[in-house]
Amino acid sequence: MKNRYAAVVRCSCFAVWLFLSSTVAVAQVAVTTYHNDSYRSGSNTQETVLTLSNVTMQSFGKRFTFAVQGYVYAQPLYLPGLTIGGTVHNVLFVATEHDQVYAFDVNSGQQLWRTNFLSIAGIRYVISPVSSGDVGCGDLVPEIGITGTPAMDTTTGTMYLVAKTKQYDAVTHTTSFYQTLHALDVKTGLDKVAPHIISATAHGNGTGSIGGILTFDPLVEAQRSALLLLNGQVVIAWASHCDLGNYHGYVMSFNESNLLPKSVYVDTPNGYEGGFWGGGAGPAADAARSIYLSTGNGHFDGMTDFGDSVLRLSWASISASLTLSDYFTPWNQQTLDYNDTDFGSGGAMLLPDQPGTTYPHLLVQVGKEGTIDLVNRDNMGHWHSGSDSQIVQTIPYAIGGIWGAPAFWNNTAYFGGSYDRLKAFTFDPHAEKLSYSSESPEYFNFPGSTPSVSSNATNNGIVWIIENDAYGGGNAVLRAYDATNLGTELYNSEQNPGRDRVGLAVKFTVPTIADGSVFVGAENQVVVYGLLGQ
Repeated sequence: MKNRYAAVVRCSCFAVWLFLSSTVAVAQVAVTTYHNDSYRSGSNTQETVLTLSNVTMQSFGKRFTFAVQGYVYAQPLYLPGLTIGGTVHNVLFVATEHDQVYAFDVNSGQQLWRTNFLSIAGIRYVISPVSSGDVGCGDLVPEIGITGTPAMDTTTGTMYLVAKTKQYDAVTHTTSFYQTLHALDVKTGLDKVAPHIISATAHGNGTGSIGGILTFDPLVEAQRSALLLLNGQVVIAWASHCDLGNYHGYVMSFNESNLLPKSVYVDTPNGYEGGFWGGGAGPAADAARSIYLSTGNGHFDGMTDFGDSVLRLSWASISASLTLSDYFTPWNQQTLDYNDTDFGSGGAMLLPDQPGTTYPHLLVQVGKEGTIDLVNRDNMGHWHSGSDSQIVQTIPYAIGGIWGAPAFWNNTAYFGGSYDRLKAFTFDPHAEKLSYSSESPEYFNFPGSTPSVSSNATNNGIVWIIENDAYGGGNAVLRAYDATNLGTELYNSEQNPGRDRVGLAVKFTVPTIADGSVFVGAENQVVVYGLLGQ
């Protein structure tokens, strides 16, 4: 393989007070990972510009449209006060399925740089995105490049992402497929270290095993989950495309500084499937550096194979490799697997720690079945026959199925289920239970939504969603609701479509809210919303 990156051109966290030495000159809010932080709360509690009174059709709307090449499945990320070329910019980062990464100034609309992972190297090699036809699946169309939301290290000014590409050799007439981990300089878009072509093997006798060895297949494995930075490593998870091929759920970690591989974990080494889907949601992590991921349909035996489960992975003290330390599996796992009712179609969300309570460390998990499971992270309960009485709470069929993640703000969890209304459940920190509190007037079809929340501490809470029911040719809709009562819709982009229409919808997209702006990904563009006249 030669000259694969000849055409590269210049091109987690809560809302934080961000200081990057000489890189950042202004203290503002940053969104550097999927759903704002490693707990995956989806909440920015330092939004002082957008309020319940000014997010209206009269004062709020579309400000910019950033044209890009490729569909935007990955959540846009935001870094304020970044000095590029001697000028301070508030920067939006956009990764696309056409294997492009962009940096835009959100105030002026200027494109600051673009990185292109595609090329024609001489007359022999052609690098292009993988097509939906290559994988035999229409889940991601028409091409597959960068799907998982990148993650940024604000200390080093580095963005990490995985690009999926194929290389055609005009001499041998062969095509090879690759997934490559990049560490880009956020100021230039250039690789800071040599990109790492991802490969892995693991012991196991499951599907696709040869001689007791499983081999990672870069064509079959789908890198949909957002990336996680933890313990000085980049943590990445995989599933498949449309449940096709001899796939397994892989989790790998790589050294941040040089991208060298550190560990590989496979969740069904002696079975089948068990992918990490989550509708784009990323692995969650807590203060103890444990990692929580939910698996989809696959074999389960409670010993080596953990389909339809939520897992806790921990770091082995000596090797710093990832190992399974606990899990929860619903009692009807076999039925879920048989019916393709993935427990892991949604991602795990961690609740804020509750010191002094019976269960100080909790997580919420919802899959295709729409059952809300509240799990004790310190003792996850494993599998019990006949019921899930071993966990803190289970609310059967409470919402439509989740393809994404919930959000959490001010002791309230928000769920954007498919074939359902946007719903809020209040968390009682004394009883340590969730209970229904409100819902939206609107009813949404597949795939539902992944909500995000903006607020100024506990005031001016606004729940934002992107309605993507019309994906495949129809327009997305940005909607905003009063977080204390979802029955009150504040704004939607179809109230004034001539001014505010989003553009063509893409499944699983997540709104990003920071410093008075709302960023919405769509087909071949990102739309920036904010207060009009500013």
